[in-house]
Amino acid sequence: MIVRVVAAIIRRDGRILITRRPDNVHLAGLWEFPGGKVEPEESLQTALTREIREELGVEIEVFDERFQIQHDYPTRSVELHFFEALIVSGDPKPIDVSDIRWVDPNELDQFDFPEADRELISLLKKT
Repeated sequence: MIVRVVAAIIRRDGRILITRRPDNVHLAGLWEFPGGKVEPEESLQTALTREIREELGVEIEVFDERFQIQHDYPTRSVELHFFEALIVSGDPKPIDVSDIRWVDPNELDQFDFPEADRELISLLKKT
């Protein structure tokens, strides 16, 4: 079974928002781009808007899909969809994540990310 996941690339003042996964989930403690699982019958954009609201307490506008990848972990396969997004109201707070950071794209390598995010990180460092 493949788990469909969406994530947001949210930028502010040249920095990108990353979040740290809680201790009680798959890939606990790793950093990631905020987002989560797509529910059945939910569009990718709707899922991303919902997940960002639940995790960070902000409303976003979702733009174009930037990157997509399928990755196989030992216990599951994920289909990841990364979208450019903009916060339109609120200030992000770590509601359903353990921490948040605004980082320069060139600093992304200093954080432990899931293997599936590596190719996107390489792309973001070039732009």
